[in-house]
This record gives sequence, C-alpha cells and structure tokens, in this order.
Amino acid sequence: MLKSHLMQLKSLRQLTFVSFAIVMIPLTILVAYSQVSLTHVAKIASVEAQESVTMVRNISKMESLALDVERLIKQYTIVKNDALSDLLDKTVNRFLDAQTYICERIDDQSNCEDLSARLVWIASASSDVDGLLLDAQLSEFKQNVMDLSTQVNAYQDARITSQQAYVNQIQQNQIWLTGLLLSVSVMLIIVGSKAILKPIEKVESVIKAIAGQEHSLPDVSLSGPRELIALEKKLHALAARLTQLEKLRTALLRHASHELKTPLASIKEGCSLLTEQVVGPLNNDQQEVLVLLNSSTDRLNLLIVELLDYNLLLQQADPDWEWIETQALIKGFVQENALALSQHDNKLNTKVEVSKVCADRQLYRRILDNLLSNAIAHGSRGRPIDIRIYQQDNMQVLDVANKGIKIPEELRANFFQPFSRGEAKRNDRVIGTGLGLSIVADCAQLMFGSAKIVDVDYADVCVRVVIPIKQGKI
Repeated sequence: MLKSHLMQLKSLRQLTFVSFAIVMIPLTILVAYSQVSLTHVAKIASVEAQESVTMVRNISKMESLALDVERLIKQYTIVKNDALSDLLDKTVNRFLDAQTYICERIDDQSNCEDLSARLVWIASASSDVDGLLLDAQLSEFKQNVMDLSTQVNAYQDARITSQQAYVNQIQQNQIWLTGLLLSVSVMLIIVGSKAILKPIEKVESVIKAIAGQEHSLPDVSLSGPRELIALEKKLHALAARLTQLEKLRTALLRHASHELKTPLASIKEGCSLLTEQVVGPLNNDQQEVLVLLNSSTDRLNLLIVELLDYNLLLQQADPDWEWIETQALIKGFVQENALALSQHDNKLNTKVEVSKVCADRQLYRRILDNLLSNAIAHGSRGRPIDIRIYQQDNMQVLDVANKGIKIPEELRANFFQPFSRGEAKRNDRVIGTGLGLSIVADCAQLMFGSAKIVDVDYADVCVRVVIPIKQGKI
C-alpha cells in the first residue's frame, strides 16, 4: 500500500523527499523517546541525590543531638536548673523534627515508636529519678538511635537497588525499541528504494531493448515520476528514429551494391576484352594502365562483397546456438579453401582437441573464413598455417596462426577496428578493405566472446578467438 502511494507521486524529487521523510519517522520517534527517558532518569538521579543527602544529614544530626540529650539530662539530674530544662526541651524538639523526617520514609515504625517513648520519658524525668533507671533508659535510647541509623542505611541501599533496576529496565526498553524502530526504518528504506528504483529499472529495460534491437519496447509508464515518464517517451522516439535509420542504411547498402555491381561488371568485361586485345593491340603504357584498372575493379568488387557481408552481420541480433561437429566442420572448410591454399603454397595444419563446439554455425564459419583469408593474404608463402580448436575451463578457443611479420603490441588492438589495415603488403597484391578482422571480432562478440592477437611459440602471428559455452541457450 505504501509503495503504491509512493508511486503515485508525480515528481522524482517529491518521491525522494517523501521516501526520506517516511524513513526519518521511526528515527525521530527513537530520538524523542531517548530524550524523554534521559530527562526522566536525570530528574530521578537529582531527586535521589537530594533525598540521600537529606537523610544522611538528619541521621547525623540525630546522633549528635542524642549525645546532647544525654549530657543535658545528666546535668539536669545533678543541678536542677530551669535554664537546663529549657535547653533540654529545645534539644528534644530538634531531635523529634529530625526523627519525624526519617520515620516518615522508612517502613518499620517500631524502632521509631520506642525511640519516641524513651525520648518523652527522658524529657519528663525529674532530678530525683533513680540513677540506674536513667542509665538504662539512656542506653536503650542510644541503641534505638543506632538501630535507626542501620534502618536508614538499609533504606538507602534499597532505594539505590530499586533505581538501578529501573535504569536497567529503561536501558532494556531502549534496546528493544531501538532494534524495532531500526528494523522498521530498514524496511521503509527497502520499500522506498524499490519505489524509486522501479521507474529507473523501467527506463533501463527500455534502453536494453533498444540496445538488443528488439522489435517491441516496453509500454510507456502511465504512473510514476514525470521526469522518468518523459525520458521513456524520448527513448521510444529515439528507438523509432534508430529503426528508421537502420532501414535507410540497409536499403542504401542493398541498392548501392546492386547499382554498383552492374556498371562494375561492364567495366570488368571491358577490361577483359582490352586485356585479351580483342579490339586491337595495346602498347606497354596502355597495358600498364589496364593492369591498374583490373586491380581497382577487383578491389571495388571485394569492397562491395565485404560491405554486404558486414551489413548482414550487423543485422543479426541473436546467435543461433547449436553443437557443431568440429571434424565435419573442418573437413568442409579445408575442401572449400583448398584452391586458395594451393595457389599460395600454404599447408594447413589442424589440431582439433574437442569433438564439438557450442556456437552459431554461420558466425563460427565466418570467423574461420576471414581468419584463413587474413593468414593467406599476410602470411609467408609456402609456410604452414595452423588451426587449433581446444577448450580452456568453460571457454572454447580457436587459434589461427601463420608465419610472417610480427605485429607490435601497441598496434594489435587497432587491427580489429573497421577499415583498419596494416602496412605490410598482401600476397595477392589486392588492397584490403580492413573489414576482415573487424568481422571476426564482431562475430565473436555476438557469441559473447572476444578476439585478440596473442604470442605463440610455433608461429609469428596468432589470432585467438574465445567463445564461452552457452549450454543453457540450446
């Protein structure tokens, strides 16, 4: 319910602010409760400290006044004097005041009653009272004062224990409340995060659909922050524009290649007639110009073919995974490229260590064709070309290596960029388009793999293609 209400907010700023405010509610309650508890404990500590000091002062006062009472009553029994009688009465009254304060706070009143009774008897004693009886009463009086002092100490200890238990209870409640409110805050943070991230995840899904070239995109959200809804609409418009541009690009390449092939065929036919000197003999200068024309038409024809091949590769969004029999694949591959290998006196050494590879058949074959074509064009004539297929952990590895000129480390990454060509001369004297290794890298990426140039001990140049085994895709 809370999440649905959050999603109804019309602004991302409002959604973030309200989420933050809701998360702060339990923390505010916790701070308020802690403040109230701390104030209450501080007040109790102050009252208890004052009460303890007053109790100690009164019991100390009673002990001092008890000595004064004993001294005055003995003096009065010896020297009967009105002044001593008045002083004794005042001392007794002060003693009773202190006793009353203490006795009002302790539970056991028996000692207080005995103390009061003896104090009254002592105060009313005359000068002719028996000395032994007076000493006995004074002794009991002092014992009562000592017992009252013990009661006060026990009373103080009991109150301290009670206050410690109360403080411990407050601490326990604080711990439980802290745990509860922090748990609530964490839950609210999770709910608020999901409410904020859900529209962002929707935008992310639209971006992924555009990147994956999906035919249909997720519908524009009807509720949520208006900024993200506006962004979804812009992404839909961008996707429509990209689709339109892709169609235009495909149509342009298709029509351009078709329109170029027709005059190119006428040019090649004319060059062939001139080369065979059907229309008349040619001098040396004319034959040299004709060689340049034939080379240019061959290069133009190669460029058109590779552009079409690259265009088809870009249009393929998802690979068609299957288990490919490696021996049958290599056998057909060798047969189809036997003529090109024999023309350049290259021997093909194959070492296949796995019986099957998990890949897209067309993409994998395209990788092989381009790598072999690159090895024949740039490798040394008459030297062997090595093809190895093996497995490392969960990765399928294809190595195509040849003898030739080593490629510097700093230049290797550029060879996989479109239209990037090396400075070395080709064996077939055809100027390359620079798309061969780029097609290899793109085919590997479509199958979630990669291509790079590595160093091996049995060849000068080795292109390694690594493809993960996607068993779950089959």
